Amino acid sequence: MSWEKEIEDLRRREALAHGMGGPEKIKRQHDAGRQTVRERLDVLLDDGSFHELGAIAGRAEYDENGNLIGFSPSNLLYGRGRIDGRTVVVSADDFTVRGGAADAAIHQKQIDAEHMANELRLPMIRLIEGTGGGGSVKSLEMEGYTYVPANPGWDWVVANMATVPVVALAMGPVAGLGAARAVTSHYSVMIKDQSQLFVAGPPVVAGVGEQVDKEGLGGSSIHTRNGAIDDEVADEAEAFARAKRFLSYLPNSTFDLPERAACDDDVNRRDENLVAAVPKDRRKVYKMRPIIESVVDAGSFFEVGRHAGRSVITGLARLDGWPVGIVASDPFIYGGAWTADSSIKLTRFVDMAETFHLPVVHLVDCPGFLIGTASEKAATIRHGARALAAVYQARTPWCSVLIRKSFGVAGAAHSNHTRFHYRYAWPSGDWGSLPIEGGLEAAYKSDLAAADDPEALRADIEQRLNQVRSPFRTAEKYLVEEIIDPRDTRPLLCEFANLAAPLRTAVPVAFPMRP
Repeated sequence: MSWEKEIEDLRRREALAHGMGGPEKIKRQHDAGRQTVRERLDVLLDDGSFHELGAIAGRAEYDENGNLIGFSPSNLLYGRGRIDGRTVVVSADDFTVRGGAADAAIHQKQIDAEHMANELRLPMIRLIEGTGGGGSVKSLEMEGYTYVPANPGWDWVVANMATVPVVALAMGPVAGLGAARAVTSHYSVMIKDQSQLFVAGPPVVAGVGEQVDKEGLGGSSIHTRNGAIDDEVADEAEAFARAKRFLSYLPNSTFDLPERAACDDDVNRRDENLVAAVPKDRRKVYKMRPIIESVVDAGSFFEVGRHAGRSVITGLARLDGWPVGIVASDPFIYGGAWTADSSIKLTRFVDMAETFHLPVVHLVDCPGFLIGTASEKAATIRHGARALAAVYQARTPWCSVLIRKSFGVAGAAHSNHTRFHYRYAWPSGDWGSLPIEGGLEAAYKSDLAAADDPEALRADIEQRLNQVRSPFRTAEKYLVEEIIDPRDTRPLLCEFANLAAPLRTAVPVAFPMRP
């Protein structure tokens, strides 16, 4: 006696599951330029490393003798696999089975994927396509009843934001619960011309009188600019590459610390270009990204969210091999002023750095909050105050480099002033409650109005004020700790990273990071 017959039955069921939605649906997926879910897992994970759970879960049909005559697999695959030898949990929607809709889903698989990542303290990767387990009107007739809405397993989704790195890749059209799962992550990606994301798709939107196609409703050019999704890529291969690279900077969970990588870039490297990187004419702008690239380990800067909140640059990098978070101003966008969008972006990034014990380096050139009617209507001060709170609540090691401007409330958010000031300033530093150019007219309004030659008086006042705006005057009063040669920035930041490394503690945050 043996169980060979049952093993044969098992292998048959596994084969049926690997057939996904059938040849016609697989062809339709390929014709749309998209890989099937199993092809994606082969590309994303190390060869042969995927261990699937619940592979034969689905809808089975039997004849009167109890023989299996038909099988439709669940439209979500999940399990564990490896990326560069590191174990991760993956959940992946199968669009070939009812387009990922709820009437083909087994919700417990989705819940168990999140639960497994949380309890095993492993990074979570979601490949999302379709409704991601969300609703379908057809399911109402199939089930014969309706229900009060609930999001199965959402408690684990939220808990994972405080426990493990979560990456979400929108692999095609994503709606409803799938869209919510995409944005409830630490890093999210859409594929140009392939991914769309919306609360409800065009057919539903047509019901409220708006005729629009999928791209016009929720293409990557919309959601990577409004901040809902972090990054836009050209194809699936690039999406997988960026997911892998993002995870390389983070620990497996908040119970661990980010690991140091080998570094063959000289920590004492001095870039001669930095001494002239900032123009002496304060009206001229310059490029911040080359400065970032110059001071971090060569090739290590990984920007996150480039297309949204563009006056602030955020990303990950390494200093002497140590992973760090990078925040910087972009003087090409509103002169580096904080907008509502850039404040939201900064808040979320600082919270992520705090969650995963990443020291932060802030390269500062901020003239303050963006001013004007549009800025006021966008509630910039509300979002800016939240960003300021995020900076002040962060306890991760923090180093600021004052590159040029630091004015007003937003400028004051370059670091938490109540902590020890690990801070440097370049000779190009220019700071205060507000820029001289903007405040002179208000401060000397009556004098200028009474002058015989207002322009001459204005020039004289500006010349006097320029003498006291020198950063050396600030250093004389010990209101800035150290002015440095810009070429010394990398050696000093590498020293900071090495001093910060033993200060990091693998203690989970008090509450989950919000999306």
